[in-house]
Amino acid sequence: MVFRVDDGDKASFTADGFLIVRSLFDAEETAGLLAMAKSDQAILQEAYAKKDASGGESKLAVRNVLDDSPYAAIVRSQRVAGNMQALLGDEVYHYHHKMMLKEPRVGGAWEWHQDYGYWYNNGCLYPDMASCLIAVDRATRENGCLQVLRGSHKMGRIEHARSGDQTGADVQRVAAALQRMELVYCELEPGDAVFFHSNTLHRSDANTSEHPRWSLICCYNTRHNDPYFDGKHPGYHPLEIWDDEQVGQMLKDNGQG
Repeated sequence: MVFRVDDGDKASFTADGFLIVRSLFDAEETAGLLAMAKSDQAILQEAYAKKDASGGESKLAVRNVLDDSPYAAIVRSQRVAGNMQALLGDEVYHYHHKMMLKEPRVGGAWEWHQDYGYWYNNGCLYPDMASCLIAVDRATRENGCLQVLRGSHKMGRIEHARSGDQTGADVQRVAAALQRMELVYCELEPGDAVFFHSNTLHRSDANTSEHPRWSLICCYNTRHNDPYFDGKHPGYHPLEIWDDEQVGQMLKDNGQG
């Protein structure tokens, strides 16, 4: 059965700032995504490194345009975009999507931050934005899985500053939040997903394991939050949402050949 947000899910997201969904994509679909991602030379060429405060590097490849690839199909899918609309309570559009490449033993950490900490500077008046992280590889504490602070989105936007090549949240405020809020390690199997609010504090540790941690992150803005100036990521354009069967079949076909 394909996941659909219900009232309980929306209440959890509103209270916690995130929602973990198991098997958002099934094993066959995820195998197709994995096969495509690992053989995608364009992703490897586009990826650029971001250093953490200790000098460790993580790579990411960001795309602002939707093409006819399976990545774009996932962005358009009812189970991601449709559920995101239910969680945010408004029509959403594609803000950007990115593949995160945290390689074995060399993948660096991501500092504590809020996405709206810097999306704010792109002309978005409200934090009515969110992302969906889909595990391509298995994500564990050992290989640097996503960490979130439960309920931290209720703090509002925190000041951010440079930390290595990254933009990190104010360390004193983060330290206070860590004393008061639950730290959740989002350990995921391939195909699991985390929907998280743009003001939710999140980070990840360096990958010290022998296993890669790749993930696809689909980022959305709401129609009413269309930026008031042209920025790094696109303004509002209607998003054509594709049905689950169409997207699933595309992923399965990709895995077969």
